[in-house]
Amino acid sequence: MFLKSSVGKIKKTANKKQIYETIKYPVINKQENDIYIISRDGDRFDLLANQYYNDSSLWWVIAKANNIFNGSINIKQGIQIRIPYSPDNAIQSYITLNS
Repeated sequence: MFLKSSVGKIKKTANKKQIYETIKYPVINKQENDIYIISRDGDRFDLLANQYYNDSSLWWVIAKANNIFNGSINIKQGIQIRIPYSPDNAIQSYITLNS
């Protein structure tokens, strides 16, 4: 399974051509209450986001926090993964960057 592409909104230019904006992801700063796990076989960003945030669409928060944007939602087994304590600031920054 692969991550959605980094293509955002479709806009029309003055000559009516369609262009796609690139999605911008915010920096996810470390917080005192962040959770650290060691990845296991079968871990994926969307499953971890669902487990910790009850929202699999927030996969990008965990991926960005760990600087792992490699085109796959799968996570290698045995690496330390930081789960940001709260995705709220990341979500607000994402909205600001992409509006």
